[in-house]
Amino acid sequence: MAKNNGLETLVTKKVSIVLCPIMTDIDNKERIKLQAADLFIKYGIRSVSMDDIANSLGMSKKTIYHYYADKDELVDAVIAKEIEHNENCCQIDINESENAIHELFLAMDMVLEMFRNMNPSVLYDMEKYHPRAFTKFHKHKNDYLYNVIRNNLIRGIKEDLYRDDINIDIISRFRVEIVMLPFNPEFQAKVKHNLAEIEEEIILHYLYGLVNLKGHKTILKYKQDRNKKTASNAKTK
Repeated sequence: MAKNNGLETLVTKKVSIVLCPIMTDIDNKERIKLQAADLFIKYGIRSVSMDDIANSLGMSKKTIYHYYADKDELVDAVIAKEIEHNENCCQIDINESENAIHELFLAMDMVLEMFRNMNPSVLYDMEKYHPRAFTKFHKHKNDYLYNVIRNNLIRGIKEDLYRDDINIDIISRFRVEIVMLPFNPEFQAKVKHNLAEIEEEIILHYLYGLVNLKGHKTILKYKQDRNKKTASNAKTK
């Protein structure tokens, strides 16, 4: 028995020795990706260097290059992670929503939280300097988001909340394309509001254009609930 216990201990130690470096590698790779995402969102992609990311993590730039060959590969990994996260959040909103309008209010809350501290140059930087990552985002927008929007329109019509004379294909494509508008440098120069404020106004304008009378009353209900929640959160701070 003693020999068997000794053998088990030895095996356990060997497994631990093998697993620990692997887990450390995974942790470091995720830490780098998460920190890079925070910095890119806050300052824009172009203005954040690999040195900035290394310094913010308290590690050497050489360590970052151990996991990511260059900044382009890191940006690509960050965007892939963000897309995956956003798609998961969208699916949760769809599953938990009471109806098509509620789905859009949940989506709006998610987008506003994401845009609140986002640098407006992020998409422009990605498009100009990291085309591989931008291609990923473009596909996400034109495939996944388009289908989410289209399905929401179909749902809203079936629930008798949206007008039944909506051209679903035209409005779906319109909504997808307008996603990029708040990030347009010319638009930003003429509208002195942050991304979150701009996006909220665009979503509400889009939503009011979809609804019938019953849907209009439903919007007012969710807006009232949202305002109460905002006021309640403000009091607790």
